[in-house]
Amino acid sequence: MQFLLVAVNAKYIHTNPALYSLRAYAGKELIPFVSMAEYTINNRVEEVLGSLYLKDPDVIGFSCYIWNFHFIQELLRELPKVLPETEIWLGGPEVSFDGQEALKKFPMVRGIMAGEGEQTFKDLLSFYVAKDHPKMKSGYGNLLEIPGLVLPEGSSLARTPLDFSTVPFPYDDLGEFKNKIIYYESSRGCPFRCSYCLSSIDKTVRFRDMELVMRELQYFLDHNVPQVKFIDRTFNCSRSRALEIWKYLADHDNGITNFHFEIAAELLGREELELLKIMRPGLLQLEIGVQTTNPETLRKINRPADPEKIAGIVKEIKSGENIHVHLDLIAGLPYEGYDSFGRSFDCVYRMTPHQLQLGFLKVLKGTAIWEQAEAYGIVYGDRMPYEVLYTKWLSYGEVLKLKRIEEMVELYYNSNQFVYTLSALEREFSAPFAMFEELAAYYEKNGYLVNSPARSYRYQVLLDFVKDRIPEKTELFKELLTFDLYLRENAKSRPSFARDLLPWREKIWQFYCGEEEKPDLLAAYSDYHARQTMKMTHMEGFYYPVWEACKEMELIRGKEPGFVLFDYKKRDALTGAAAVYVL
Repeated sequence: MQFLLVAVNAKYIHTNPALYSLRAYAGKELIPFVSMAEYTINNRVEEVLGSLYLKDPDVIGFSCYIWNFHFIQELLRELPKVLPETEIWLGGPEVSFDGQEALKKFPMVRGIMAGEGEQTFKDLLSFYVAKDHPKMKSGYGNLLEIPGLVLPEGSSLARTPLDFSTVPFPYDDLGEFKNKIIYYESSRGCPFRCSYCLSSIDKTVRFRDMELVMRELQYFLDHNVPQVKFIDRTFNCSRSRALEIWKYLADHDNGITNFHFEIAAELLGREELELLKIMRPGLLQLEIGVQTTNPETLRKINRPADPEKIAGIVKEIKSGENIHVHLDLIAGLPYEGYDSFGRSFDCVYRMTPHQLQLGFLKVLKGTAIWEQAEAYGIVYGDRMPYEVLYTKWLSYGEVLKLKRIEEMVELYYNSNQFVYTLSALEREFSAPFAMFEELAAYYEKNGYLVNSPARSYRYQVLLDFVKDRIPEKTELFKELLTFDLYLRENAKSRPSFARDLLPWREKIWQFYCGEEEKPDLLAAYSDYHARQTMKMTHMEGFYYPVWEACKEMELIRGKEPGFVLFDYKKRDALTGAAAVYVL
């Protein structure tokens, strides 16, 4: 008997921690009857169908989420045709809150494992195994006796939440996760009641035993895992636990592993803030959900947040220049119209996060916002991911405008390729939101939203935008874009807007010869000849002090150029930018 657990992930580098947890909890006696298969939504349905057919499982279970359920539905329609004897089960948040409706829609499905699945899966697995191996008793005479199941013939009793510390560690063999992100949870549930979030349904927060957590984190550190993403919904809901875990990571840092946490910034106290300042650059990433700065909206979505306090805390975290900060916004929330969202955007943008995610409300089954959607006039798509189309306060046309702005933010802000150019450009507009709004309109007018320009050409598009809006500053922005380009990469092809280096060739060559004879800035290249070092680094002349663009100052053209050296051996641990020396 083989029970095949199937994950369909959004990307190859992702894994499905739920399925590995189910397998681990099944225990040594039952694990031989469990097999695993992971695919992505980028696979063709026909490919996955063929792969499942060749595995020929007796029972198959799909883990269902908003990003993969459309794909899984396609499989469900075809799977019984090629594997008519295989029983099909579903689990996960996409089917846990309206199980009977899902069973009516997909009659080929035997049942649904609703909610927390470890014990439910173990009981279900033992039920199937006992049919072929009578000596392995299951303890259940029929499926309706197993708690946590939704069946066509009815629902069984609800499952009591697990003692989270009894769930085994699922990563004993890291070979399965090579080149993939490791997901880890030290708690389940969330104390907050944000109306748009599925975590608000689990009204209890359960913590994993701290000794287990430390031992498991040390395992990741010992194996030099590149990144571990904590999937705790609000990692620092217990300040003392967060502090203890962060202290442990600071004390046992291996210099390689990066840990990602979703936190509530307003819960950070002085002790945590001081500890964060001494962390190795790149050790931690913090994701903070601001969502909106509209007070009325915050009240209506049950989110007790103070945007001003969050801004102050983010500023303090960033002052250490050692922690990557990711901030989130959600468009389409109650009482937030287009102009209000623009103000929220400006407020969060001015916190200067390393990443700013402009997301859109997803009306998830089982959440309070799902129940209140009609009252709020929230109209959303019937297909996954159930994203907002319009509300009483935000029209569909405005949602489309925000979608275009989101794309500009991704291309120009979150790419970290235009940091200095954007810092100067935003001063030419009334607010950052207005800048991205106009940039999006320019993209649309020129057809770039349909035919997105290649990464290298986006510099030229931004320069064309400047020529169109502020032509008198074209020369300044040519230099800003040149600076940003070489800050990120030692470009093989010189952009057309960059100044000819020929007049400075001798000056640049003399600098490298001097470094070869008596190393100073480039001591790390002492094993190389001047010509080799010149190819491995880059020097550029600028008439404007573009390296000062991130400061609140006017950039005035000088009579003589200033020279900047870009060192690609030394890069910023947070942004990947080259080290810069102004000569």
